[in-house]
Amino acid sequence: MKSKRINFEWIRTTVVILIALIFTLILILLVSKEPANALKEFLIGPIDSMRHIGNVIELMIPLTFTGLAVSLMFSAEQFNLAAEGAFFAGAIGAAAIALTTDLPNIIHPIVAILGGGLIGSLITGIPGYLKVKWNASELVSSLMFNYIAFFMGIYVINNFFRDPNAGAMVSHKLPQSVLLMNLIPRTRIHLGLIIAVIFIFACYYFIYRTKWGYELRVTGQNSKFAEYSGINTLKVILFAQLLGGFVAGVGGATQLLGMYTRFSWQSLPNLGWDGIIVAILARNNPVYVPLAALFLAYLRIGADIMARMSDVQNEVVYLIQGIIIVLVVAERFLAKYRHKWVFKEAKSGISEAEGE
Repeated sequence: MKSKRINFEWIRTTVVILIALIFTLILILLVSKEPANALKEFLIGPIDSMRHIGNVIELMIPLTFTGLAVSLMFSAEQFNLAAEGAFFAGAIGAAAIALTTDLPNIIHPIVAILGGGLIGSLITGIPGYLKVKWNASELVSSLMFNYIAFFMGIYVINNFFRDPNAGAMVSHKLPQSVLLMNLIPRTRIHLGLIIAVIFIFACYYFIYRTKWGYELRVTGQNSKFAEYSGINTLKVILFAQLLGGFVAGVGGATQLLGMYTRFSWQSLPNLGWDGIIVAILARNNPVYVPLAALFLAYLRIGADIMARMSDVQNEVVYLIQGIIIVLVVAERFLAKYRHKWVFKEAKSGISEAEGE
């Protein structure tokens, strides 16, 4: 019965995506003077060249990391929204380590990425500690910590690592030994793709194959039952948020070392917020996170290409995101059909039992 319920949820998500796309296509037909060209660029543009395919994969990599981070925290029913700040702080940490250490080629990026992960875990861990210690809302405190991470990070870069000869508020150039190698010529797809795949399997194994992952899921599904079962739910809550921040921080470090030669961000990259959308679409399952990340990256790149090649602005993608989020989280959407589905499966199971 559980697998049937999961199947229906995926059917429901697919219907939601189709509704959002149809609504958007209708809107394009209404507002564009050249709708055929706009639709072509939006739907086909991301795969019409190797460069565009590379753009989709490049964006998919950080979305996968933030999607995994949010999935870990949401699995424990902790609505910690500091993945954005953890992602940014992870990149700051990686830049600082890269510019202050001199290590061999293989060791240097590993140390920088792990350091970025640890700093990311601090950003999400503090709201987690406040939740455990004083029952402070992790939703509110994590939102605040995004901006604390941003302003502290900008202060660190501008006061300790800024290149005064660059003509902009950017860091000194990162050493070549710390940069991640490119995987595919004529694109910027980097070694972070392999790292992301490793984290997908690691997160799935942790959540569904370990005792800690089981405790995390039980706490998320029913914290009272978890307490009665002897699970230290406060420890689980804190651990889930630390782990989510670590993954987000690794994502930020990987993005910096794979895509840039300096730290040049002067605003939050918004990839942590996008990770929430990815986690919602993936139902907090790490296996489905890359598919959701690929879908969102495809939409973003398609919208950018459409904006450059037609008279439709790329903000249309935010309309799609809004419709998807509203309908996916609406528990009563298609609820009647879910009840019919469950009743039909239960009736079928009873008939099979009687036949035996």
